[in-house]
Amino acid sequence: MLGGSKMSGKRWFDLVLIGLTAPVWTVGIGVLATLVWLVDGRPIFFTQPRVGRSRRLFKIWKLRTMTRAPAVEDRRPTRLGGWLRNRGLDETAQLWNVVLGDLSLVGPRPLTLADADRLVAAHPPFAARFEVAPGITGLSQVCGARGPAITAELDAHYARTRTAAGDLAILVRTVWINVVGKRRGLRRLPGSAIR
Repeated sequence: MLGGSKMSGKRWFDLVLIGLTAPVWTVGIGVLATLVWLVDGRPIFFTQPRVGRSRRLFKIWKLRTMTRAPAVEDRRPTRLGGWLRNRGLDETAQLWNVVLGDLSLVGPRPLTLADADRLVAAHPPFAARFEVAPGITGLSQVCGARGPAITAELDAHYARTRTAAGDLAILVRTVWINVVGKRRGLRRLPGSAIR
């Protein structure tokens, strides 16, 4: 188990995988960043405060996928942005957050402060997600969870049962989703799998 007392083991696991795959992901981010710059212009990256473990705030990095309209409600996906978002490739820049220690490779997705407050108020069990490090991908994401109740249940299940083998399985599923897109790659778990 990768329990709270072994967080350094999970961090080691993350850094080993990051190091072994560095030639691939650094080139990949470079190519994608160049595409964003050529197709959609600057800024190339999007940053935003997010809530991490123990509700600590940090700045998350993504490749920019939305237009730059001043009002948030007026922003739309860029020409390249829709494709990047469908495959989750905009989030590859968050590998830098893993290097910095803000994120793990696998864990509950980090929320904005407003979303964290709203979701915890609406569904108090959602607060359990702040007991573990957030991740670039997680069980909720590869299962296509919708709504706070099922997301909270999956996040709690992950926190109780996480293992290195389980993290690897989630990472493999995430890579598959990146290749084929969310519509084909997502797989919902049967209800019995999260009991």
